[in-house]
Amino acid sequence: MGRGKIVIRRIDNSTSRQVTFSKRRNGLLKKAKELSVLCDAEVGLIIFSSTGRLYDYASTRLDLSFSHSLKYCIILFIDFSLLMDLAP
Repeated sequence: MGRGKIVIRRIDNSTSRQVTFSKRRNGLLKKAKELSVLCDAEVGLIIFSSTGRLYDYASTRLDLSFSHSLKYCIILFIDFSLLMDLAP
């Protein structure tokens, strides 16, 4: 017997939401690492929390180029969020 299905929607309780984010973030980072090792793939992952904190992973071959792209991506993310605040 498997687990029951859950409805994918925002979790109202902030403590539960933070716990779920932390667990799923760690699971996603683990899967990214496994994919890079098992399939010899170049994997890059960027996660922003609701507070704006950055979590990232890059397979070893991507480290140098990904860190440069990551800085560029953060700048674009910040600029995009500023534009969204100004939208009517």
